Amino acid sequence: MWHSVGTRATGLVGIAVLLWMLLPGSGSTFGADEPPAINPFGPRPTDQPPGYPGYVETSDGKVFPGLIYMTRDKRLKMFDEKLQRQREIPLRVVKQIECSVQKEWMEKEWKFKELALDEKMYTGRAYPSREYLHTITLKDDRTISGPLAEIIYVKPYIEKPAPGSKAYRPETPAKPQRFLLHKRDKGEIGKDLKSLHYVKAIKLGEEALKEGQRKAGRRLPTTSRSRSRTGAPRSQDR
Repeated sequence: MWHSVGTRATGLVGIAVLLWMLLPGSGSTFGADEPPAINPFGPRPTDQPPGYPGYVETSDGKVFPGLIYMTRDKRLKMFDEKLQRQREIPLRVVKQIECSVQKEWMEKEWKFKELALDEKMYTGRAYPSREYLHTITLKDDRTISGPLAEIIYVKPYIEKPAPGSKAYRPETPAKPQRFLLHKRDKGEIGKDLKSLHYVKAIKLGEEALKEGQRKAGRRLPTTSRSRSRTGAPRSQDR
């Protein structure tokens, strides 16, 4: 008898404690301190913006203004020659990236002779080769120099038309352009060094975007010029 009474009393105490925990403001509500559930198949949270305004300039003088970005969570990896260690630099703290040519030459093409695995012969052909050094300038004007090999994307910048404007805008956005930053690069056999183009400079910021747009210019199709060049002149005699 006493055993059954004790069991009932213990059960009532447990129910009372449970009700107290469920009361608002008790500080012990289930799930109050639990982190939000994360969907493993959902999008990965990131604070990285879609891109940073600026432009890319190549060695042949072409300029590509737009939103500059890398793949998600990617950073610029460079060996700092001053500190003698690897550095990882987020694009958001970068002001500009400049590339200089350290060494360039025409590499001869060699191949192994037939039935001779240890003897090579010159084919008479060559291809351009080049080594680069990159200098990264941070927003606080500090600089880091060293070899750099990364992939940079530029999404062409298209301004929103003003209300009531009839300016042409493409229905589908332009595809991002892909640029490679090399430590060392080589060209095709038979080509010269001038044909081996590279990314000369990357500048970031709103002012850099305006500068890039001025450099690139806006080339509008001139139908009158094309007609005057291709079309025959009209005869005045009737």
